[in-house]
Amino acid sequence: MDNKLLQSKKTRTISRNKLLGVAGVGWLFDAMDVGILSFIIAALAVDWGLSSNEMGWIGSVNSIGMAVGAFLFGLMADKIGRKTIFIVTLLVFSIASGISAFTTTLAAFLILRFIIGMGLGGELPVASTLVSESVPAKERGRVVVLLESFWAFGWLLAAIIAYFVIPSDIWPIAGWRVALIITAIPALYAVFIRLHLPDSPQFAAKPEAKKRTIFQNISGVWSKKYAKSTLMLWVLWFSVVFSYYGMFLWLPSVMVGKGFSLISSFKYVLIMTLAQLPGYFTAAWFVEKIGRKFVLVTYLLGTAASAYVFGQAESITVLLISGILLSFFNLGAWGALYAYTPEQYPLVIRGTGAGMAAAIGRIGGIFGPLLVGWLRTAGFDFGFIFAVFCISIVIGVAAVVFLGKETKQIELE
Repeated sequence: MDNKLLQSKKTRTISRNKLLGVAGVGWLFDAMDVGILSFIIAALAVDWGLSSNEMGWIGSVNSIGMAVGAFLFGLMADKIGRKTIFIVTLLVFSIASGISAFTTTLAAFLILRFIIGMGLGGELPVASTLVSESVPAKERGRVVVLLESFWAFGWLLAAIIAYFVIPSDIWPIAGWRVALIITAIPALYAVFIRLHLPDSPQFAAKPEAKKRTIFQNISGVWSKKYAKSTLMLWVLWFSVVFSYYGMFLWLPSVMVGKGFSLISSFKYVLIMTLAQLPGYFTAAWFVEKIGRKFVLVTYLLGTAASAYVFGQAESITVLLISGILLSFFNLGAWGALYAYTPEQYPLVIRGTGAGMAAAIGRIGGIFGPLLVGWLRTAGFDFGFIFAVFCISIVIGVAAVVFLGKETKQIELE
């Protein structure tokens, strides 16, 4: 009997690790595309002579697409299934990213960034929902945070590509175009996912979920039982995404604005990106030991403090230390956010609820980069701009403290 139990546990572990690996690599490619955009914006500013407002629009159009994609694909995940939508979103952003490498005008680039954003925005909440429904309650939070940790590897890969590819003059075309071609590789990986990724066992066990109408699912998110959780998530997602995209998409440009060369800026951002990994891994440990609310509140407050110092910093030492802490705390908080969100809803509206919360967050992602561009054009320095993001994060913390419930190791409905 003991041998059978041991074998059963080993099988479940292999299955969990397989799911985490397959979904995680898709997540990695997603992060690589978002991460490379921050470096490409800085390169396009030089290559195409973009203004601060035009640079801001690139990041914001990407977020507009993410908002639309999170909403639409979240709804579709509750009607069609998690696995199918995960594959579709991966193909959408991969193929569009490859095509964007050959654009010659800002208008065409923006259109493709919208399409890329739709794929990116839909993939993230659907993937976290799939993983949440596929692992036991006692390890659900840790596994979802570990899934989010693949984001750091994607950003790290983006930073490496940016450092070695974008500034190089060995290519027959501009380095940023080569970098975008590289990001199209995930399209091939979608085939592997189709063959090896199982769908959510919970979703497969409840075929009646597909019979619900989209209107029923949307209204269910705001029903009396879930309205408080929905309000909390919407405020939290908006504040986190608003500040994240406002800060991180502009990191290389901030470094350039503080007097560092483009190549030096890419190198420093690469160093900061490495700090994301311990941020995720510590959050993965705390999220099951202490709870989701603790991780969100603690790591977001650390993000706010680091953002304020980073914006005020002038020396390279202070910039690096505060930038490293900013990456550590912010990405650890992101891991907890993705673990926390699907746990607020029952299976029949989980994809819809997670997708709608992410869509509201992406609206914040629209305004974050635009605000930076507008404030820079108006003459405000980065110290003031990062203080604004600091305040936004504190508002998100307040939402969790006063409206959030603890969901550590609670069985999903």
